[in-house]
Amino acid sequence: MLSKYYSSLGAIFVIIFIFVTLPFVYNNQSFLFNMMMYLALAEGLNIIYGFTGYLPFGYVGFFGAGAYGASIVIMFLRISPFLAVLAGGIAAVIIGIILFPLLRLSGAYFAIANLAASQALYYLVANPNLQKITQGPYGIDLSSVYNANASYYLMLGVLVFSMLLVLYMRKTDFGLSLLAIKEDRVTAALAGINIVKTRSIAWMLSAFVAGLCGAVFAWFTAVFYPSTVFNLNVSVFTIVFVLFGGMGTIVGPLLGTLILYSMYNFIGISTPEYFQLFYGLLIMILVLFLPNGVVSILQHWRIDVP
Repeated sequence: MLSKYYSSLGAIFVIIFIFVTLPFVYNNQSFLFNMMMYLALAEGLNIIYGFTGYLPFGYVGFFGAGAYGASIVIMFLRISPFLAVLAGGIAAVIIGIILFPLLRLSGAYFAIANLAASQALYYLVANPNLQKITQGPYGIDLSSVYNANASYYLMLGVLVFSMLLVLYMRKTDFGLSLLAIKEDRVTAALAGINIVKTRSIAWMLSAFVAGLCGAVFAWFTAVFYPSTVFNLNVSVFTIVFVLFGGMGTIVGPLLGTLILYSMYNFIGISTPEYFQLFYGLLIMILVLFLPNGVVSILQHWRIDVP
């Protein structure tokens, strides 16, 4: 048990070292920022999907809520972007609380309902009638507070926070309770686990991480449109990264994101037609031969995966 704990801390220190030193040798801050963002989103999705089995196709809704929550308080309250990022996370949690009824659903019903909710939120913020609040379809401009370096390192902080959160869940009764609910809700309830409360907390934590990511993204990009922060590709990419790496672990989502997002940027952007084919074949192989993700290979080799 202790070895896994120290392995997890080691993985976190490695991630910090990589993203602190890479900007000095690889001059593509945007790529590194997006990599960290997807790493954090993957860990955030891991909280609700890896530990409870609930697959939120509309996970991007929390990301968009965070982006707009932070942007609105910056524009109207003129507060520090650092505090605005926290407000973005809280905005995502509020949306999560509003969507609590969705947790009564399961399987495909939950996934589709969550997707519909994220699209409803998109059309709400893009509504021209709300232009005075959300700027409607005309986009947000935060160029007055733009700071690429500060937002870069803040995203690194969000990533470390998300990893520590998953580490906490893996080492405490809370995480074990979630896994018990995932395996058998009836047995978990008979064991005295408050299913509704436990699952709701995981839902809010997952939303909070996505909201923080969206808020920092808004600060980093400075100018964005509703279609940017409510892009369904954010959900799809994040889900695929988690599945490819392996759910319920710290290292799994990290491996999935590092491998697939790197492939997407170095292959997919230059030759998208071939990448889509390669990507599809890769996912088919994963589903057929590695249903538990890349970490299952490491576990087969008796490597202790945190």
